[in-house]
Amino acid sequence: MLKPGEEQRSMSTLKLRLLKKLKCTLHYEKLAWATGAQLVAGVDEVGRGALFGPVVAAAVILEPGYRIRGLRDSKLLLPEVRERLATKIREHSIACAIASVDASRVDEINIYWASLEALAAAVKKLQPAPDHVLVDALKIDVEYAQTKIIHGDALSCSIAAASIIAKVERDRWMQDFDREYPLYGLASNKGYSTPKHKRILREHGPSPLHRQSFAPVWMAQAEHTPDLFAELQQEVEAVCGPIPEAVAQT
Repeated sequence: MLKPGEEQRSMSTLKLRLLKKLKCTLHYEKLAWATGAQLVAGVDEVGRGALFGPVVAAAVILEPGYRIRGLRDSKLLLPEVRERLATKIREHSIACAIASVDASRVDEINIYWASLEALAAAVKKLQPAPDHVLVDALKIDVEYAQTKIIHGDALSCSIAAASIIAKVERDRWMQDFDREYPLYGLASNKGYSTPKHKRILREHGPSPLHRQSFAPVWMAQAEHTPDLFAELQQEVEAVCGPIPEAVAQT
């Protein structure tokens, strides 16, 4: 029997092993080119599972004649490798765009719809505009033809490139936010739900840029919200004496 939390970790480990076995190629790009498309964009987002800050999306149209070696899902790359690849991607792309949806919007429409919004916004910012879009496992609201690819960031060079650009950009933002909110260790945890991050939330409550609709955040917020009824009861008892239990429970 697995203990609480072990099943989730086991599934994450299995998924990571699967992703490591997959290889990024131009297979899906070539299929799009074969239909007559000339500008094929890959789009991906990062930050869906974070407790803090925006979800960030990137869209990239790679130069068809230049192969960037080492492209793969950004989660599988060391930070210094991501940085180096991000530079190459920007140098050898026809177009590259970034869009984000902030924490308040995530709370308003939920993270799924916020991710779709960020992805679509990144594609719409591309100049020149694409004529085909490769998307990691989602269908987005854009006017261009699109192909949904399961594990796309581990299979498509264009989606992997977008994943890397989005990850590098969001990590830089977290470095900046860390100077504004040093209490939460954002430079190291990037806003994700690490045990230390959740402990700090429980001890000190969330910042204005935490996602208030996410359970670890609103639970921490509840712990730091004054019990207004209890305060009112104390004020009444100070003047009138103890309130009978039957009255207090109504």
